[in-house]
Amino acid sequence: MRRIYDSGAIHRDDDDPGAPNEIKRETKLQALRSVPSSTLSDLLVPHGVRHRFVSVDVTTPESEYGVGESIPFTVTIRNHVPFPVSLTTASPVLWTWNVDGDVEASAVPLRDPPDETGRFEFDRGEHKRFHKRWDQMFRVTDTDWEPAEPGEYTIGASVNTTDSAAKGLADETTVRIIR
Repeated sequence: MRRIYDSGAIHRDDDDPGAPNEIKRETKLQALRSVPSSTLSDLLVPHGVRHRFVSVDVTTPESEYGVGESIPFTVTIRNHVPFPVSLTTASPVLWTWNVDGDVEASAVPLRDPPDETGRFEFDRGEHKRFHKRWDQMFRVTDTDWEPAEPGEYTIGASVNTTDSAAKGLADETTVRIIR
């Protein structure tokens, strides 16, 4: 469409209401530019203190569940400050959950993430909420699963950083399985 207007093929007249007119601007248009939150975080916030602004919470709707019931849980990760924050993670897997220390309730590794870091980005005041469930089963081999016995179990979640518990980037909750 721009070629038609630039070619001079259209009759232009400022006095004729049916003809297109010339647009005369005093200033040039400029695109609105924005800075990605990760860049802003990198420029303004030192790496050593970013973890202080982020918290992790794990919650379950109930504290007791019957044998064989699915246990839903919610992981909420919040940025508590009014500016963007980004955390560098150990791999592209940004966060993990576990049951009694077994990642995703499995004694065998479920995935082999690449040896590259990731970035968990939060806008100002943002909270991210993830809904998961544990089916009361533990994976013991690649093909075998064992049911959880009645008792207490700890469901935890953490941001995939080195020493996340010491940095306050981990949380856990306890549930009880009853007959």
